[in-house]
Amino acid sequence: MAAPSFDGREIALTHHSRDWLERNGVWDRIPAQCISPLKTAQIESGDEPSSNGSGALLFTAPPDSADALGFLVPNHLIRTALHEAVSEQSAITILAGQGVVASSGNRDKAVLLLDDGSLIEASLLIAADGRFSRIRQARGIGAIIHDFGKQIMVCRMRHPEPHQGVALQWFDKGQTIALLPVADDDQPGHLSSLVLTLDPANIAALKALDKAAFDRDVTRRTQSRLGPMSLESARCTYPLKTVFAHRFQTTRLALIGDAAVGMHPITAHGFNLGLKGQEILCEEIERGDADPGAPEVLRAFERRHRRATAPLFAATNGIASLYTHDAGPVLALRKAGLLLADRMTPLKTLVTGFLMDRKGAS
Repeated sequence: MAAPSFDGREIALTHHSRDWLERNGVWDRIPAQCISPLKTAQIESGDEPSSNGSGALLFTAPPDSADALGFLVPNHLIRTALHEAVSEQSAITILAGQGVVASSGNRDKAVLLLDDGSLIEASLLIAADGRFSRIRQARGIGAIIHDFGKQIMVCRMRHPEPHQGVALQWFDKGQTIALLPVADDDQPGHLSSLVLTLDPANIAALKALDKAAFDRDVTRRTQSRLGPMSLESARCTYPLKTVFAHRFQTTRLALIGDAAVGMHPITAHGFNLGLKGQEILCEEIERGDADPGAPEVLRAFERRHRRATAPLFAATNGIASLYTHDAGPVLALRKAGLLLADRMTPLKTLVTGFLMDRKGAS
């Protein structure tokens, strides 16, 4: 926990998330040279590259603002900074390396049984143990689980051409590619994070390739958009499953993070929604009657967080399903949809505001 290893994931932080990290003494703990501003989001469909943005759906920061859409930060650096900040809080006790055997809750308290036999009692238990949360399952809360039957490979690639702060989401035939801008280091060339979605068998085959063969394959897949690609990190893989809990709370228990909502990565908003969930929970606790686990507090938290996440979850899953279907008529519909959306200025302004999330509305 104190020194997590590189896991391949680059987190696209909104302005609101950055502000929250600043207010809580976390942002300044992240090395500034490792933060990459996200200037443009570019979405494409089909096997024809749109290197100049023609035929693509583009989102940029408002012309009267010098701000970026967001900020790309390596996940392991955020985790390190959060751990440092939490470790300095005298009111927090970290029990690392201990598993949860069981949990329960009644009208008065929540009880947690650890694998060393110790019991912890509290007014509220908050489960943030991932999209396949054992605490959620043990407490009888089901979830909508959408298995896309794909896997994701994430790794860093070095290339000669600059990325210009552009995040590319490319729905190609048989594959989905994202190239996310990574801050330059002191070595020649530039860095991007490759996020490649394929069938599990193809992901396994790619992971087994030696570096030279892998570099050639990724250069081919990306159509040399940024020049020859060279692997710069471990190749990390994850199953592509999204999760939406049937409930976000029960007696003396609240779910936040992926335990409540596990988003599809095309939105790059999973971490931001995790921060939003705990922020809403804190606000509702402050509005309550000094009992953080009171039923009315948890119900208010659930209502607000479901409103903030359910439409985005449904829309994202629908878009992901459409844009990974390669039948001929669907391909034409995908391209037409992007062209139409790119011409709809009010829609683009609305989506840009959501991506930047300056006010953190919920």
